Amino acid sequence: MYRRHLIEDLILVLVALVAAWAIVRFGLVHALLAQMGDGVWATSFVAGMFFTSLVTTPPAIAVLGGLAQEGNMVLVALLGGLGAVVGDYILFAFVRDRVSADAAYLLRGPKVRRALHVFKNRHFRRVLPIVGALIIASPLPDELGLTLLGLSHLRTKTFFFVSFTMNALGILAVGLIARSAGW
Repeated sequence: MYRRHLIEDLILVLVALVAAWAIVRFGLVHALLAQMGDGVWATSFVAGMFFTSLVTTPPAIAVLGGLAQEGNMVLVALLGGLGAVVGDYILFAFVRDRVSADAAYLLRGPKVRRALHVFKNRHFRRVLPIVGALIIASPLPDELGLTLLGLSHLRTKTFFFVSFTMNALGILAVGLIARSAGW
């Protein structure tokens, strides 16, 4: 069963990578903006929502990179960051429930429980939100970072702030790379 899920996930990632390549190669962002008029704001927000998940990150990076070339890169990053907060919160609610069920299944054995004793160390718990925030800022999918933030028991306000700040910085980095590479 897990093997089938793995194959399905790999196929989805490959499709996402092909979609990202097509967006960049065929100038789909430029065509979309030409059709929408001045739709940079809405497109930035929606692309930010898709900047968060394993399957949707590559096309979102392609769209956000194209938007950064078309308009104000800081505005694209801020609006994309707001969209990413919405996407992260949806993922967080999904990941929290699914991960807790999976974790309960995996943590049944005594050896695993002993190995996870390290999570109770207060120094380790302080590092979890930092590592989670860095994963969210990177173009890596946010699921792992969200899981680490969930394990660190962040308050909702803090979660929103961390998610917005780190995603906006990540999108700004994508914009800078896109401009310097001349997508």
